[in-house]
Amino acid sequence: MAREATKGRKAVTTLVAWGIGLVIFFPILWTVLTSFKTEVEAVNPHPSFLFFDWTFENYRTVNERSDYFVHFANSSAIALGSTLLGLIIAIPAAWSMAFVPGKRTKDLLMWMLSTKMMPAVGVLVPIYMLARDSGLLDTRTGLIIVLTLVNLPIIVWMLYTYFKEIPGEILEAARMDGATLSSEILYVLTPMAVPGIASTLLLNIILAWNESFWTLNLTAANAAPLTAFIASYSSPEGLFYAKLSAASTMAIAPILILGWFSQKQLVRGLTFGAVK
Repeated sequence: MAREATKGRKAVTTLVAWGIGLVIFFPILWTVLTSFKTEVEAVNPHPSFLFFDWTFENYRTVNERSDYFVHFANSSAIALGSTLLGLIIAIPAAWSMAFVPGKRTKDLLMWMLSTKMMPAVGVLVPIYMLARDSGLLDTRTGLIIVLTLVNLPIIVWMLYTYFKEIPGEILEAARMDGATLSSEILYVLTPMAVPGIASTLLLNIILAWNESFWTLNLTAANAAPLTAFIASYSSPEGLFYAKLSAASTMAIAPILILGWFSQKQLVRGLTFGAVK
């Protein structure tokens, strides 16, 4: 009886998990399907799920109107650049908080996290003016700096959590063997925290890739990423749902593929230290 109850519970849990997963994934699936419809079918009050006249016209129009690969290159450079710069800053910061704790460490961490609670529009004007006056407006460098600062609290928090799970005795042994501070971080701490660092890197690439507020307000043409590429299909003439869906599909495809191939590493990193 116990075995049957356990199997039944697993079956119910599996069905519930699949149901939640399908609900979460359905908007993405609908966007992809809409991208293959005509504009008339896209706004049809009685939409068809699969049985409609499939067309690639929206993708041809999008590619003729915009240079997708330029926007893709901008998104890649901004996402990777801001994430790597954030890691360079956050790894020493998280190390000091995890292994040289002070009385105010928790307060500092909470203060850093509280900056994420502030509406971004509240600091839009000063950051815009700083970017304009420093010549960083509509540049990849400017967006890399801004997104690094925006996501830095999350990077520090995640790395701090992973580093706290590493026994301090290992680092003490490295110091006794003559390791310098830089050697301790580079050759002892970092290799041991690779799963955590990898999951932090992947998560922040996704956050930077999907960032729209700062990319839309701090770019015009030169450094416009894929978020601006999508927004260009919302015009005063109206919303072109089919073309907008095609542009959205092209924008999210790279990050979906990255997430699919790195899901094991991501889950491993997010559960790092959960079981001892």
